[in-house]
Amino acid sequence: MTQQEWGAVKEDIRRAVGASNYKNWIEPLVLSSLNEGVAHIDVPNAFMGDYVGKTFGDQIIYHLNRKGAGVQRLAFAVAEPVAPGPTAPAAKPADAAPDPGATGEPRPDQRFTFDTFVVGKPNELAHAAAKRVAEGGQVTFNPLFLYGGVGLGKTHLMHAIAHDLAHRQPHLNVLYISADQFIYRFISALRDRKMMDFKQMFRSVDVLMVDDIQFLAGKESTQEEFFHTFNALVDQNKQLIISADRAPGELKDVSERIRSRLQCGLVVDLHPTDYELRLGILHAKQEMYRAIYPGVEVAPGVLEFLAHRISSNVRILEGALTRLFAFASLVGREVTMELAQDCLSDILRASDRKVTIEEIQRKVSEHYAIRLSDMLGPRRPRNLARPRQIAMWLCKNMTSRSLPEIGRKFGKRDHTTIMHGIRKIEELRQTDSQVADDLELLQRALQE
Repeated sequence: MTQQEWGAVKEDIRRAVGASNYKNWIEPLVLSSLNEGVAHIDVPNAFMGDYVGKTFGDQIIYHLNRKGAGVQRLAFAVAEPVAPGPTAPAAKPADAAPDPGATGEPRPDQRFTFDTFVVGKPNELAHAAAKRVAEGGQVTFNPLFLYGGVGLGKTHLMHAIAHDLAHRQPHLNVLYISADQFIYRFISALRDRKMMDFKQMFRSVDVLMVDDIQFLAGKESTQEEFFHTFNALVDQNKQLIISADRAPGELKDVSERIRSRLQCGLVVDLHPTDYELRLGILHAKQEMYRAIYPGVEVAPGVLEFLAHRISSNVRILEGALTRLFAFASLVGREVTMELAQDCLSDILRASDRKVTIEEIQRKVSEHYAIRLSDMLGPRRPRNLARPRQIAMWLCKNMTSRSLPEIGRKFGKRDHTTIMHGIRKIEELRQTDSQVADDLELLQRALQE
C-alpha cells in the first residue's frame, strides 16, 4: 500500500471518528508495512500504540480492508525519536501495558513555536503571558489558563511554551497532555491497580500542561483526581498551564471547586482574530510555502481576499492557503483570484457570512440603547452618528453587500457617505480602545 493510499485510509477514519480524535490519535500514525495479514504501524510512544489499538483498532482494520489490504491484525512499534528532549518517551515494546509512571507523551509539535506565532491585538496578552511562563524561574501566576474558540492559538502557545522550556531548562520534567489522555491514563491506572504510579507520575512533574480541560466534564472520579493533582503541584510551587474552549466559570459539568481553582491564577482570553491578524498569518505562511513550493506566485489581492472571507477559524484559513499552494504547484499556475475561488469553493461557501444588515443594525441599536429608527434616520448628533458608522463598518466587514446596497439600508444614503463612515471607524479602531472593544464585542455577539 502506498503512502497516498494510507492517507486516503486515514481520511476515511477521520470522517468516522471526528476531527479531535483524528488529530490526537490517528494523524501521528505511520504505516510502515503490510505483511501476511499484519499492518505494521509506527507510533510516537507505547501509550499511543496501546490506546489506538484498543480504541480504534477495529476501525483501522475495517478501512484498510475496504482498500483491499487483507489485514487481520495490527502491530504497533515505537518510532525512533528524532532528537532527545524532556518530553520524549522511553522506548519500549508498543504492545506492552501502558505504564502510568512513565513520563513519555507525544512531543510538542515542531511547527508550533513562538517564532511561528503571529501576534496581534486579539492574542497579544496571551502571547505575553505564555512567553513569561516559558522563561521559567519563580512562578508568578498559577495556573496560566488560556481559553478561546477553535483555531485561535491555545494549543500553539502551549506547544511553544514546552519548546522554550526544553531549550532554556532541559532538566525540567515538563509534561504536556490532553484532557482525554489524562482520563485514559487514570482509567488504565484504576484497571491495572497502579494508582500510586499514576499519582507519582503527575505529582512529580515541574510543569504540567493540560489541553482542552473541558473534556473532564461529567467525569467525577477523574475530576477528583485532577483536583488533588492540581493542589499537590500548587503546594510545591510547580507551574500549571491549562487550556479550554471557554472561561473557567463557564465550564459545564465541572465541579465548582475545580472552576474556582482554575480562576485563582491568570485567566487569558484569546479573542477571535481580526482582519489584520489574519492577513499577517497568511503573509507568514506564504513565506514558508515559498520554500516548499518554489516558483508558485500569488497574485495581488488574493491574501486580502482570504483574510476577509475566512474569518472564523485560523486552521481553516491556513488549510486554505496550503491547498492553494499545493494545487498551483501541481498544475503549474499562479495563485490568482479566479483559481482561489475555484479551488476553495467549498471553504468559501461554508465561510460565507450569514449575518444580515438588519441583524447588525438591530444589535448596534440595542448595544448603544438608541432607537433603530433614529439610527437609520437623517439626524446627525454624535450619539447617533457614531453608532451608525459602527454599524456601517460591521456591515462592510461581516456581510458581502456592496457599499450602495449598505447605503440603501441606511436611509438611502449615498455610498460615499458609507465609505466615509467606514474609514472613520477604521481610524478610531486603531486609536480609541473603547471603539475597538465595542467592535470586538459586537462581532462576537453577531457570530454566536
